[in-house]
Amino acid sequence: MTTPRTEHLVLPGVLTAGEAAATVAGILAVQREDGAIPWFRGHHLDPWDHVEAAMALDTAGEHEAAERAYLWLARHQNEDGSWYAAYTDGEFDAVTDRGRETNFVAYIAVGVWHHHLSTGDDAFLDRMWPAVYAAVEFVLRLQQPGGQIGWRRDDDGTETTDALLTGSSSIHHALRCALAIAEQREEPQPDWELAAGALRHAIRHHPERFLDKNRYSMDWYYPVLGGALTGAQAKARIEEAWDRFVVPGMGVRCVVPNPWVTGGESAELALALWAMGESDHALEILQWIQHLRDPESGLYWTGYVFDDGAIWPRELTTWTAGSLLLAVAALGGHEATCQVFGGNLPVGLESDCCA
Repeated sequence: MTTPRTEHLVLPGVLTAGEAAATVAGILAVQREDGAIPWFRGHHLDPWDHVEAAMALDTAGEHEAAERAYLWLARHQNEDGSWYAAYTDGEFDAVTDRGRETNFVAYIAVGVWHHHLSTGDDAFLDRMWPAVYAAVEFVLRLQQPGGQIGWRRDDDGTETTDALLTGSSSIHHALRCALAIAEQREEPQPDWELAAGALRHAIRHHPERFLDKNRYSMDWYYPVLGGALTGAQAKARIEEAWDRFVVPGMGVRCVVPNPWVTGGESAELALALWAMGESDHALEILQWIQHLRDPESGLYWTGYVFDDGAIWPRELTTWTAGSLLLAVAALGGHEATCQVFGGNLPVGLESDCCA
């Protein structure tokens, strides 16, 4: 194990250098030797949260561990370019959900681009390109005529064409990272550009094309976090529902009206706020959720029921710690994280068919 680089992971009221190192060590302690990063040992791995945790490792210079996480995905990719939704404790042959969720599959592009920006390793990018390409092609086969992405394909081939706003917003981010990878490799993908543009148009202008999940805070901020909404449009969206989802001093509700704040959603909102130029508000959110930190492990509890004063569920998840480290890294000026979440990515081309 290397010594984590934590100078950009230090924020007043959030993390000291020692606390940042402990959080990184907490994720590493959960990671399996083969690279898999489950939620916690004994629980399941899903591909999206696996990537989130790997990205956090790269923010601390744990590049070898992050690379092992991405190579786990490359080794266990399905023939159609997908991954299953859940693997028990990261065992590739212990699948508990054989569905293939499109936002889970697409997110490899975000992680691979982040790792390349963190390391400058062109050989890694070459090695991972086939997996990224196959994953994007799988996802785009579920794109609907309106631009939105169907959220799942079952193991028997049945496609769920209904689209989730959070999932499609995450895919929009992933497509932009995939286009950046293609540009770096000088292998332009014009179909991907059109797909990203059509998806962005749907997110911006056609909420009726997505299932109504507006009780969930992720549907509120993910269009901003995924880069589909920017500038005044992003600011208006965040301001409109701020009081609905944000609990001052506690964090962000997962779902209204439940009295439950969650660390992952809070850290992601902070990252979205940073991307909007609202660093002061982002820092405040991250300071609020330090009540979720477990000082023994350095990890974070998933959530807190503030009406009852109860930590719930009783689980310390790698992805909660990962999302916090990524938000802190952005605020701390970590170059790769800033580029991946700060809007410095290809945006895709909108076309007349998206109207």
